Amino acid sequence: MIVASAQHSERNEIVTPIGLTEFVAVEALGNAPGISDHIDRVNVVGILFGGGEAPASLLAARLHLDVSDCATTTIGENTPQWLVGRAADDIAAGRADAVLIAGTETVRSQGLGAMTPPDPGRDPDPVDGDARPGVSLEEIAVGLELPAQVYPLFESVLAARAGHTNDEQRRVLGEIMTRFSAVGAAHPHAWFAERLDAAAIAAPAPDNRIVAEPYTKRMNAFLGVDQGAAVVVTSLGRALELGLGDQVVFVWSAADANEVWFPSQRPDLGRSEGIKEARTAVLDASGVDLDDISSFDLYSCFPSAVQLAAAALGLDPLDGRGLTVTGGLPYYGGPGNNYTTHAIATMADELREGATDRLGLVSGLGWFITKHSIGLYGASPPPRGYRRGNTSAAQSRIDASAIPTLDSATGECAVVEASTVIYDRGGPVTAAPVIARVHDGRRIAARAASAELPTPSGCSLVGATVRVDGRRPSHHVVELALGNVSS
Repeated sequence: MIVASAQHSERNEIVTPIGLTEFVAVEALGNAPGISDHIDRVNVVGILFGGGEAPASLLAARLHLDVSDCATTTIGENTPQWLVGRAADDIAAGRADAVLIAGTETVRSQGLGAMTPPDPGRDPDPVDGDARPGVSLEEIAVGLELPAQVYPLFESVLAARAGHTNDEQRRVLGEIMTRFSAVGAAHPHAWFAERLDAAAIAAPAPDNRIVAEPYTKRMNAFLGVDQGAAVVVTSLGRALELGLGDQVVFVWSAADANEVWFPSQRPDLGRSEGIKEARTAVLDASGVDLDDISSFDLYSCFPSAVQLAAAALGLDPLDGRGLTVTGGLPYYGGPGNNYTTHAIATMADELREGATDRLGLVSGLGWFITKHSIGLYGASPPPRGYRRGNTSAAQSRIDASAIPTLDSATGECAVVEASTVIYDRGGPVTAAPVIARVHDGRRIAARAASAELPTPSGCSLVGATVRVDGRRPSHHVVELALGNVSS
């Protein structure tokens, strides 16, 4: 169970990543007197910007913890929940006593010059997690490398299925995301205290430019924060021994699953099989169903992540229970890999303060709706005890469903299955990448030729037939000829 947690948003002082991580870790440990003597593992969620090579062992040293098991993680916003699940596995099996999990990002301060100083006498921490790159070389070559470039592709599929133009889809997303903004406005640690209505989120404006169709700036995760969070996981026996039984939140179950790894190989770019299978495993392990859950926090870097998770879980995006306890990454703040630690800490606070029959579900994802970790938490002990949800058979089925891809084509016609149009800050189109399917069923990642970039402005190319040409300018860059686009 989680016996203590802490989180902090620093808006005034200049802080370093390890300094803020230490701050929240000290607070979390202080919230569970006596637990420091039993910490036998320190995990730091992978710090994307300026964390150094040994954040976990440096944190343990600063906290004066005599711990040999110190590690950080690979990239992936699923990693906080994955670490909690692994800690629960090991504590239940007697392989660990108490585990400190902490993380931070200090992008605001680093913009002002603050960095963790190097520590040349310290060996790098071991790195836990799946280290595969998030996209293929072919996807990178056509401009599909960053989250703000890839997540809009998933949204284009959802919009096309609903029969929506980009403007119509933005209005739908505004109604979903205004609910997130309202939660963030009420959260003491959220970066933005202002509640935005649907129009303020959806309507393009000088202060809310379109970043990549159909997303406005206020639909994107906000990285420019100084935020940190920490949780401590231990056993009920240890908590009772230390007199902390009245503050525990129980980990009922946890499960992990991946999509087909590269987006262009997924059978359906508007569906998440990984979340669906992890959800099924978690609920089956605990013996509950969706109606038993009172609170949710679905990972929310972009609206497509929210919608795909809601659909996979069997939730309406406008479910009255709400889909976030923090406000989500565009409004609470998006501290790199560590947002889900804030979600877990907030969920633990809510469950401690609410009715004893309440359950909360937290989902984290990594890369491009790729790596999924789900945890179910309760204010009271799970009747079956903690159980790991088994997704091994489901994972084999998912992996086997990958669609073969082409890395080049010459004069080939293809039907676009997902698309976006990317703009620079001044407004002109800078790229128009797509994922398309050729006549034999294989997929290809391509982009609009530079001379034709103005053509798709404001549009979605989903469903259009285009000609692809792999001869310019290199083997891995496939360009679209849009002059003869047919829809």
